[in-house]
Order: sequence, then structure tokens, then C-alpha cells
Amino acid sequence: MNIAIVCYASVGGSGVVATELAKALAERGHDVHLVSSDPPFRLGEFHAGVRFHRVAIPAYPLFREPQYLLSLANRIVQLAREYRFDVVHAHYAIPHATVAYLARQILSAGPDAHVPKTITTLHGTDITLLGADTSYSETVAFSIDQSDGVTAVSESLKADTYRVLPVRSAITVIPNFLDCDYHRRQAQPDLRARLCPPDRFDKLVVHMSNFRPVKRATAVIDIFARIRQRVRAKLLLVGDGPDLDKALRASRAAGIDRDVEALGEQDQVVSLLSVADLFLLPSDQESFGLAALEAMACGVPVVASRVGGLPEVLEHDHNGFLHDPSDLDGMASSGIEVLTDASKHRRVSEAAVRTARGRFCADRIVPRYEQYYTSVLARG
Repeated sequence: MNIAIVCYASVGGSGVVATELAKALAERGHDVHLVSSDPPFRLGEFHAGVRFHRVAIPAYPLFREPQYLLSLANRIVQLAREYRFDVVHAHYAIPHATVAYLARQILSAGPDAHVPKTITTLHGTDITLLGADTSYSETVAFSIDQSDGVTAVSESLKADTYRVLPVRSAITVIPNFLDCDYHRRQAQPDLRARLCPPDRFDKLVVHMSNFRPVKRATAVIDIFARIRQRVRAKLLLVGDGPDLDKALRASRAAGIDRDVEALGEQDQVVSLLSVADLFLLPSDQESFGLAALEAMACGVPVVASRVGGLPEVLEHDHNGFLHDPSDLDGMASSGIEVLTDASKHRRVSEAAVRTARGRFCADRIVPRYEQYYTSVLARG
């Protein structure tokens, strides 16, 4: 198939999954075109079968903001006519579902009768936060319903979509996935010693996110401060975003700033996860929890909020730990327990790896996208 994937280039689950899907589809023999404002975060080096197409956004004094939607729709139309896409796959509803609809209308009105099918994948805050905003809701719901196919990354997100938006389309759940050949624990003794000097620390705790308010970075600090009272631990903050400074200020206020290190955005996270002992994810909402799955695949026990799609990935006291978002004491207690009980740490770690490799590897999930594309194309 000839597939266009439209996604955001910035760090975030939707862009990561879209890029990994593009690479996996190309490896399976499809021609894949990534369309975005910049090369996606996880694209990396050259991948045979994957072409990147940049969207130019002209600036005009008349407009108060860049007209990304119009430029992106125009670019998709141009590329569809040149490459004759079978499918345009829009990741993240805002604005990509609307862009896909607009591009299809332009193509339908043109001289060429070839119009690709459009599929929209819902990833999370595009529905639960932005889509629920009355400034967007009617347009987003209409655009989703005009898609030829709609998928969501979890049953929780599917239910949330029907709850917050007047969407009528059938939604197929296809979960997020990992390249399990890459996402596995690696021996990194030098990195471990550098990040977690044994003369100062016994354990290494990691939080990885885009540091938006929904990730509750200050709650990460609160939980870690409780853990630090019982365990000689260090906290790594991986990523960047609006709440990173708040987290660092909170660590100074708690007197633990010497035990907290911010690494900024990192594209090679497996090395960091391979030296971690615990992963914290106390989010207000997670439609799936891709960062948690990456940690699990690397054998890192996860302590997380019981929200959204996380219970579809994590089972409490089996392959991780789930608590109500307000229960910071409970999250800290689970963290302390697994960090101080070697046999329990090993049991949870092994169960986490089994879950990741048994249910969420690319070779299990990507064929489901292929089958979905085929079923949508067969509708005529």
C-alpha cells in the first residue's frame, strides 16, 4: 500500500507511535510518507521506504497566527496527486482529522477521481482536553465522523470519545506498541555509575514525560521526597515542558534538589531506562501510557495513577502498581516496597517484560493496522 501518515513532530505519544508505525510499515514492504512541519522526533536516520515531506507555513501580516491547517491540507493534496496514496492516516484529532477531511474534499472536486481513504487515530488529550473544549468540539466531532475509519489507542479513550464528543462513527481499538527488539534492558554499567554514583545512591528513579500539567511533575517530586526518606535514591527527570521548572523549584523547596537531575529531551531512552530501578507516572490522565510501556519493556517496575488506559496495561501488584491520583502516600509506599525487596522487584520486573513482549510488540500490533487499512479500502 501507499500510505501517508500525518503527525506532530514534537515529543509526545502520538508523534512517537505514528513514526514507529511508519518505520514498521516500511519494513513490511509498504511505501510510507510522513507529513509534518519538521522531521518527527523518533524518525532518526534514513529508513528505506519512508519519505518525509515538510509542510511550509507562509507568514502573512493579515493573519494573527500561522495557517498550519491550510498549509498542511494543501500539502496533502499535492502529495496525493503526485504519489496516489491509498490511505491518509491522521494521528491526533486536532487539527489532523479536519485537515484530512479538507484535503479529501479538495481532491474530490478536482479533475483526478483518485481520492485516498482517510483514517483518524485518536491518541488522548486531543479528545479528553482539547476535543472536550466547546471551542473545538463540533468541528472535531464532524471531522472524525467524516473519516473513512477511526481508531483509538485504548478502550478507555474510545469510551471517553463517545462521552465528550457527539461522535457517531464506529471506533476500533488498536493499542500502542513497541519495537521489542530495541526496547529491552541493556547492560550499561558505566552509565549507571555516572548517573547513580554508588557512594551516594543505591537506587535510580525515573520520570519521563513532556512535563505538561496533566503529567503532574510536582507530584513526582512529592512522591520521590517520601521515597528518599527511606531509600538512598536519585531521581532523573527526562524530557522538557512547561512544568519542568515547577518540579525543580519543588525539589529545592523539599531540600532534595541535590538528588534530582533534569536531563532534558532525550531520543535514546532505552539506555536510561536500562539503568533505572523504578518509574513514576502519577498523571491526571493517560489514554494509554506509552512511557510506562517503554519502562516495562526494559524491566523497570512502574508506579502510576489508576486512570485512563493504564489499567489496560498495568495490573496492580503484578506487573506494576496502580493508585488513585490523590494517593501519593500509596505510590510512595509501593515505590519503597519494590526498591527495598529484591525478590519482589525481580518478580514485578519479569512480569512487566512478559506483558510488554507478549501483548504490545510491533509484530503483533502493526498487522492489525494493515488489516484495518485493507478493510477500509475494501468498502469501496
